Amino acid sequence: MNGISGPRRTASPIRLCLNPTLGNDIDGAWWPHTGALASELPNLIDALHPTLGAIVDINLNWSAGAATPILDGHYSPAMRNMQWTDVPQRIMVVVGRGGCARLMVIPHTTSHVLARMVLRQAAAMSDAGEDRDGAIYAVASLVVRAAREQSASSDTRALVSPTADPS
Repeated sequence: MNGISGPRRTASPIRLCLNPTLGNDIDGAWWPHTGALASELPNLIDALHPTLGAIVDINLNWSAGAATPILDGHYSPAMRNMQWTDVPQRIMVVVGRGGCARLMVIPHTTSHVLARMVLRQAAAMSDAGEDRDGAIYAVASLVVRAAREQSASSDTRALVSPTADPS
């Protein structure tokens, strides 16, 4: 499936932001259009192929029965006062022959405004023009920080590109 000769055209463009410098606790984020991740995975693989090379492994930090985090619920003061950062964020580690990317997977039900801020912050992209004092920006910052902390403390940190020198 990797390295197919022509680009695949999709009805819905992939929503992915990736930091050009990989190796961070979170390298970017993917915001699928639906909850059917398997049907959108080929498009993600195609989008990551130029950066990572042929994809050889994908690791997830959640199981099929795990609850999906609800990011938009964090707008309310009651939710922010609860320890919602203890709710695991979904992190996908995509390993290619030329590199490895740690992606936060944004639930498809997340509002467009919040998801776009999370996409940009997860990829460490400039936030020019965004209201840094707004509640949505603050929630996006907390969500990305929680995902970074979770990724830094997880077993997925041991994953490296198969072409990397282990010594």
